[in-house]
Amino acid sequence: MKDKGNEFTLTDPDPKWSVEAVMHFYANTYPTLTTAKTVGPEITNDTVLYRFETTMGTKG
Repeated sequence: MKDKGNEFTLTDPDPKWSVEAVMHFYANTYPTLTTAKTVGPEITNDTVLYRFETTMGTKG
């Protein structure tokens, strides 16, 4: 997840869930995810990575 220039990793709560379901799950903890966009997938070392990038707090 990328928020206000900071990037950190969220674990997958359930591999069967869709990307949107995971984002909704974490939105309870990170409210900025309600307006985030999904970027990806990016495959690296047998890992599928999606990024949640928020646009809140930026103008333009």
